[in-house]
Amino acid sequence: MSINLKSPVFAGNPIQSKTPKSTDPFSPSPAFETLKTLISGQTHIQEPSSLHFKILPFRKGRPLAGSTSDLVTKWHLGWLSFGEFKSLLEGSEVNLSEDLLVYLGYEIEGDEKSVVYWGIDVSLGDSLVHKFGGQQLCFVQLTTLMVATDWADEDAMGQLAIAGHARALLEWHNTSRFCGSCGEKLIPIEAGRRKQCTNESCKKRIYPRVDPVVIMLVIDKENDRALLSKQSRFVPRMWSCLSGFLEPGESLEEAVRRETWEETGIEVGEIVYHSSQPWPVGSSSMPCQLMVGFLAYASSLEINVDKKELEDAEWYSREDIKRALTLTEYEKAQKTAASKVDQICKGVEKGQNLAADFNIESGELVPMFVPGPFAIAHHLISSWAHQV
Repeated sequence: MSINLKSPVFAGNPIQSKTPKSTDPFSPSPAFETLKTLISGQTHIQEPSSLHFKILPFRKGRPLAGSTSDLVTKWHLGWLSFGEFKSLLEGSEVNLSEDLLVYLGYEIEGDEKSVVYWGIDVSLGDSLVHKFGGQQLCFVQLTTLMVATDWADEDAMGQLAIAGHARALLEWHNTSRFCGSCGEKLIPIEAGRRKQCTNESCKKRIYPRVDPVVIMLVIDKENDRALLSKQSRFVPRMWSCLSGFLEPGESLEEAVRRETWEETGIEVGEIVYHSSQPWPVGSSSMPCQLMVGFLAYASSLEINVDKKELEDAEWYSREDIKRALTLTEYEKAQKTAASKVDQICKGVEKGQNLAADFNIESGELVPMFVPGPFAIAHHLISSWAHQV
């Protein structure tokens, strides 16, 4: 099974690809000034006819979403107009403030109408959950939406990328509250895309940072095998690539070699870059990760697993991996996740193990499987397994 995507999951954001001119009404600063005027509540001020705002609420890292009750178009993001969102806030714990909003991007629709997209964190608004529930909208884990997405649907992939970008930016705001230089409070500037220290003698500007993570498929070229590992946090039977964070002063290649040696005792020689992927669904303490994928060729073969890092690591033949890719039914996992979104939005959430649907057609459990096409690990493994 080989799945080729136009862009990796969480990449290909359709509203982030272009930077508008600073004078355009839909660029961050002018759009933000218009939004602040609307927030001020002046009754004679209305949303400009040529400029529309759409707002995507998040709660504890989860975007607002709705079910389509359609297993083809499995879900949709819960975009709200400014008026809809403001009316829903009435009587809630959230006071609408420009400090809570972050600029996500824009689109030009027909007749020169501009749509500006915003993300907002409403984690304090418990009563909003019930209000959204009445509209069959709910806050859903981004990982659930990731699995539920039809990866061949370009529009759905674009919406997933927007939600991932918003989640990473909002989590960065939550974790970057104070200046690292002087300890004073940070405030959002530039429509939430930057932060600045409030100390007049400091005024340091803080920018969202990306934490690079190397992920590598280690290959035994002579014996036509690949090294896979599993961790205790993985679902049963799932094996994946090795990975790890860079250390200061370290190149990507050095990180690949060091992490492979530390975790498995395998030495690596040649290293070939494969691809990269934004990963906004990791720890909230590191919300802006970039997975950088490599094929790494082993120069030693004896495995010595560091049990503090991994549960196990094994060499698998190309045929073993092909079998895992062929028999793992990713479509079943998609349907399970889509069903879960539908149930949550209807208020009947049930505990479901997405991994339970990774079964072979006979109903027997697959002996081992690898992450689905939403993960760069899948494409590293698949590209090697199916190479000529």
